[in-house]
Amino acid sequence: MKDGNRIAQLRSARGLTQGELAEKVGVTRASLSHYENNRREPDWDTLLKLADFFSVSADYLMNRTNEPHRTLDPDVREFVDNLELSDETLLEKFQLTVDGRRLTPEEARRFIAFVRAEREMNPKEVK
Repeated sequence: MKDGNRIAQLRSARGLTQGELAEKVGVTRASLSHYENNRREPDWDTLLKLADFFSVSADYLMNRTNEPHRTLDPDVREFVDNLELSDETLLEKFQLTVDGRRLTPEEARRFIAFVRAEREMNPKEVK
């Protein structure tokens, strides 16, 4: 899932404690804490329960998209799942720069996420 913070943010926005949300989706409070802190990933059934409860897409909870109600087409989803942006070798190899300064790994991840979002919004422009 890579970003359990989304669950924590959604829970907090609803004014729920971990215990309250855990009860609503049928998991233990400890399990929910592990999800929110990226120590464990929820199984598919739990992920869908969380998405349904918060009225967001599973893709949003899995950090595949930054738009809560957007789902990715299967080809894009597979690509996103298989691309590991934290791979330092990949970032080192391409050494992305802006204004003559090399991007940090975090800046490179945000840049790639921005390009993905732009391509999702304008799929006909992607070649």
